[in-house]
Amino acid sequence: MARSSSGIVAGLTVAAIAAVGFLGYQASATAPAHPAKAAPQAATPAPVPSAHAADPAKPVAVPAESGTGSRVVYSVGLKRVWLVGESGQALKSFPVKPSTAHPKPGTYLVNSRAGTATGSDGVPIEHIVRFATADGVVVGFSSRVDGQMPEPDPNKKTGGIRMTRLDGDAMWAFATTNSKVVVVP
Repeated sequence: MARSSSGIVAGLTVAAIAAVGFLGYQASATAPAHPAKAAPQAATPAPVPSAHAADPAKPVAVPAESGTGSRVVYSVGLKRVWLVGESGQALKSFPVKPSTAHPKPGTYLVNSRAGTATGSDGVPIEHIVRFATADGVVVGFSSRVDGQMPEPDPNKKTGGIRMTRLDGDAMWAFATTNSKVVVVP
């Protein structure tokens, strides 16, 4: 009986292998020969960067009304900054946390910089790039030393437009004294 049960197991194994092979053949016969060369689909136009992109990590076009040449562009409404090269192309763009005191739209020059200081909100900050005064408060870009970016206290007049430390490093390298800063709505 041991021989007959071994023969049955062997027969079932051969039948199973044959069935799997047959199913594999059927699957490959219905698959396209070259998946990478499948029929082309209608071309979808590439998305054009918008000043209102929903994802803050995606590229956003430099606002058209922001002037020309090398400049920092700050949109109060979009809560975004662009570092724009001489050619007019954005070298970097990133979201920011605006202060409670907003500069009026216009063109300014970076008038002072400091490596570290205490912000108008009492928090240690670094890479401070000052360019305006609004509501009696000095306004500038900076990063918190602790790396946080909370919303400013709406009950305090603050001038720090906050960004991540990495973005603050880029701002510090780009916006030297007398660099142009353009504020747009």
